[in-house]
Amino acid sequence: MMFAARQLQKKCREQCQSLYVAFFDLTKAFDTGTDYENQEELEEKTRLINQVLELQHTLEDLSARVDAVKEENLKLKSENQVLGQYIENLMSASSVFQTTDSKNKRK
Repeated sequence: MMFAARQLQKKCREQCQSLYVAFFDLTKAFDTGTDYENQEELEEKTRLINQVLELQHTLEDLSARVDAVKEENLKLKSENQVLGQYIENLMSASSVFQTTDSKNKRK
């Protein structure tokens, strides 16, 4: 198509003639818009596209929530480790939690 248009343009220049070009979308030019089935199909496609977009947004929201929960989980694990070590240190420093062997040695 473009080759033919360029050839036509070249010929018009050689003959000093003006060239006017117009492009038409023939599917739209002859679409009367009265086709009931096409209108139903278009509405169905629009409805489905909207549903897909809504599902996509929902998936994005859920993914963001999952990421937030994972981050919170990592923070809690870290805090639990610190608290566990702190409790362990307190227990080892307290005389209440000493082994029974040390009590038997005192007697």
